[in-house]
Amino acid sequence: MGCHLRPIKQNPNPQAFYTTISSKKHSTDGHRSSNHQTLTTMVSGSGICAKEVVVDARHHMLGRLSSILAKELLNGQRVTVVRCEEICLSGGLVRQKMKYLRFLRKRMNTKPSHGPIHFRAPSKILWRTIRGMIPHKTKRGAAALARLKVYEGVPTPYNRKKRMVIPDALKVLRLTAGHKYCLLGRLSSEVGWNHYETIKDLEKKRKEKAQVVYERKKQLNKLRAKAEKAAEEKLGSQLEILAPVTY
Repeated sequence: MGCHLRPIKQNPNPQAFYTTISSKKHSTDGHRSSNHQTLTTMVSGSGICAKEVVVDARHHMLGRLSSILAKELLNGQRVTVVRCEEICLSGGLVRQKMKYLRFLRKRMNTKPSHGPIHFRAPSKILWRTIRGMIPHKTKRGAAALARLKVYEGVPTPYNRKKRMVIPDALKVLRLTAGHKYCLLGRLSSEVGWNHYETIKDLEKKRKEKAQVVYERKKQLNKLRAKAEKAAEEKLGSQLEILAPVTY
């Protein structure tokens, strides 16, 4: 089975036992981390990545994202999804809100706490959608669901890890141009989720901090290039002698 994941950040030197799967290019984010390339790192001979995969859910369609992740989870892949509040749903906000309010009215008459449970948080809505695509009452399904982690925003351990996108689920590729859509975070805030503004503030701070780190990294790269050029000029003809023994 081919993998649907693609890294956002650049990885020019994948390890030898990794295989290139995908060859398309798409842009999903306005800031610097959108400069992703077309390598999908997969263990050779299988459809499972060597490590946990972190998926940036920004501007992915909810249903398509869920179905792809459900299949990967059942195949044994460990997946972490971040920025669930920026997942997209086709259809305007008013229409989606009416549908969700109808869902909220569905309950057990004699004991409403028995179910169905109506999650309001975007991460839990995604989790419940994926659960519906997995046989979660079997041991295999329960183990698959246990391999999934979902978060609003980008928590501390994952803001330093490479994040992936799924081209088959991107709004820009799957939704007709001009078609109405709404964000899952906005819908959740309309039906009872109270942390939308808090997550927006935390994300703003994270991006500002990441921008400072990125600018510092660019300056260090310039200084490194300058130092290498100065070293080459100083060595001159000796570079030809050193060339055969470089590694």
